[in-house]
Amino acid sequence: MPCLRSKWLATALLLIVAQSAFANDASLTVHVDQSRATISPTLYGIFFEEINRAGDGGLYGEMIENRSFEDDKEKPTSWSSLGKGTLSLDQSLPLNSRNPTALRVDIPEEGGGVSNAGFKDAGLAIRSGESYRLSLYIRGEKLSEALHARLESSTGSLLAEQTVTEISGTWKKMELELTSKDEDLVGRLVLQTQGSGTLWLDMVSLFPKQTWKNHGMRTDLAEMVANMNPSFVRFPGGCFVEGDTMASAVRWKDTIGDVAQRKGNWCIWGYQTTGGFGVHEFLQWCEDLDAEPLYVINCGMAHKDSIPMDKMDEFVHDALDLIEYARGPVTSKWGALRAEAGHPEPFKMNYLQIGNENGGPLYEERYALFSKAIRKKHPDIQLIACDWGVIPDSYPLDIIDEHYYNTPRFFIEHADMHDAYDRSDARIYVGEYAVTQGCGQGNLIAALGEAAYMTGLERNSDHVVMSSYAPLFVNPDWRRWSPDAIVFDQARSYGTPSYHVQALFANHRGDVICPSELKVDEMEEEARAGYVGVGTWITQAEFKDIQVTKDGKTLFQSDFSTGSTDRWRMPSGQWEATEGVLRQTSMADNVRAMVGTASWNDYTLSLKARKLSGNEGFLIMFQHQNEAEKHWWNIGGWGNTASALEGLGDGERVPMNIETGRWYDIRVELRDKQVTCWLDGKKIHEATQKTLRPLYAVASRTKDNKELILKVVNVSSNSIKTTIKLDGAQVVQPEAKVWTMSSPSFDDENSFANPHNIAPEKSDFSEAATEFDKLFPARSVTIMRIGIESESDK
Repeated sequence: MPCLRSKWLATALLLIVAQSAFANDASLTVHVDQSRATISPTLYGIFFEEINRAGDGGLYGEMIENRSFEDDKEKPTSWSSLGKGTLSLDQSLPLNSRNPTALRVDIPEEGGGVSNAGFKDAGLAIRSGESYRLSLYIRGEKLSEALHARLESSTGSLLAEQTVTEISGTWKKMELELTSKDEDLVGRLVLQTQGSGTLWLDMVSLFPKQTWKNHGMRTDLAEMVANMNPSFVRFPGGCFVEGDTMASAVRWKDTIGDVAQRKGNWCIWGYQTTGGFGVHEFLQWCEDLDAEPLYVINCGMAHKDSIPMDKMDEFVHDALDLIEYARGPVTSKWGALRAEAGHPEPFKMNYLQIGNENGGPLYEERYALFSKAIRKKHPDIQLIACDWGVIPDSYPLDIIDEHYYNTPRFFIEHADMHDAYDRSDARIYVGEYAVTQGCGQGNLIAALGEAAYMTGLERNSDHVVMSSYAPLFVNPDWRRWSPDAIVFDQARSYGTPSYHVQALFANHRGDVICPSELKVDEMEEEARAGYVGVGTWITQAEFKDIQVTKDGKTLFQSDFSTGSTDRWRMPSGQWEATEGVLRQTSMADNVRAMVGTASWNDYTLSLKARKLSGNEGFLIMFQHQNEAEKHWWNIGGWGNTASALEGLGDGERVPMNIETGRWYDIRVELRDKQVTCWLDGKKIHEATQKTLRPLYAVASRTKDNKELILKVVNVSSNSIKTTIKLDGAQVVQPEAKVWTMSSPSFDDENSFANPHNIAPEKSDFSEAATEFDKLFPARSVTIMRIGIESESDK
């Protein structure tokens, strides 16, 4: 999953939301008897990261938060005392050394215990007639009465009860089944005695008896994923893989075996994980989905530190041992552990990613180390490398992983970005992408932008062999990233419009791309305008001599000698005007200061900048309207490895390292729709504002040549009548199946209250022919499946 680092930014889709000037008619010619490329069978997959409570508290069926009492070293988070009971954390007699903390419950007088109402105390979704499996480790002293395990409603009504007896001074595992006689979606688990004494509890776990394919997944969420028809699953991250430091980085060996023995770790997204949804569960999930597993292994690099090269053998062996665990014989060390876990037959493992969002010299040498070792022992494994500023091309590459987070406009502009990629280069995996600005919590405009971009991915799937939207899940109570494909709480779930686009494209993937030509007028728009600004990303810096000029006139000239920043807007960071400079001393990400007006255009911005400390260089902003409409020049981004214009042109990165303590001369020139960037008098970037089309399309056919699949995306606010010509078709069945997703407003979203507000609708179309007209609704994604026979059949 993405880190909050320097990524793609761009302007919003205001020109599309407005009525745009273009002719309403279009034409689409499809050469059904020709083949442009074979579509990669792994083109559409999913990316699962432990973020937003996606796993623990989400897909992983565990209903109890802080089941092993390791989440907080100071207090028993999520647990409440009942009656006369008092709670404390105790490590005097650990259940095991990996999870040493237990919950001590002292009940000095008759009647006391503990309760747990699930993650963030939102309640347990308890349904009438359904059974729940409770397991716990328990010991006690001087208990005068038995312990009662109960499921209760939020008002205390009894839903189910079992009695725990034979509690002694040594740890004992108890397993009970609780069948609810009623429903309460905000219930709680209660462990209570009517007597007195002392209890110790550990590993208190509650699962629904019914899970997806009986492998521990929450049924509704797992079914939503299965309905996406993913060809692969990338797991478990994302920044979760790296960790903030190596001390919190994920090590897969901590996530196998007895769940009570698994060592959870602190998730970079702000909560403790259990390790319960580990490597074995991941591999089983992929098998149940009939999807390729794609594990992302830590390459000895975290956000803030890394493992020295002379200590890297352990991490390389982690990768080799993982492959052995997945597919080694039962006679091997790690294959035997897989068999012990209940799966003697090998799992699939044909892909492995080395690191996540790692780059620079440290990554290059570590990638080479992993690559050499893995290729020697497992030459069939396809290795995926990070494209994070600099591609590690000093060693042979199979697939490189690109990440894009941006506005709808960016994705629409870049629907053809892969058309010109050199096919002799490493193949592409777009491992993380999503509209993340100007999109609410996941609205229609976001889905349309992504769908337009996906037509380009599919058209180029001879080279773009894999793709996955990110993130997959979010519980709004734990939201750290937005938007997301699937939204859930303890009892409910729904898909955003982006979820439905992903499912539509994956479920209607053809086998062969048919060449096609789409003719439609481009939409007219004016050159962009807006504020200027400066910023940093996990970096301290100083700026001075900031000047904005137009046609020989000065629009703005900085003067920090007075200590005033009155004209500046500073939404983030620690800014100070001192000693004639504007100094920024926060080490936060996405720190910015802006000045000017929204109407400024055709100006030249010049300034000096100096890095004081930190990870990267400078952010130079221009044409800034609001949070959804902004551009910047990222100088020394991606871990201080590259420079790029984010939001204009093709976003090409130029290798660059910004030195600490050195003043740089920076200039940005805006002329009509042209942007030119200069550093120390040298031209670094030149880009032109792109013009958008309202319609995007891709055509494919099935391998038996009996069915044509059209995907058409209308990003405009006008319906567009399109003449479709099926060139080379000998026979066209008039009856076609159509799936359409649209809504009256680009801002429309789904919600718990209205989960199907935007969803595909299936219909019949009876006028298909070698040439026919089809009206594509405004703001829509359309899939058509048409029966054909063509010369390619012969």
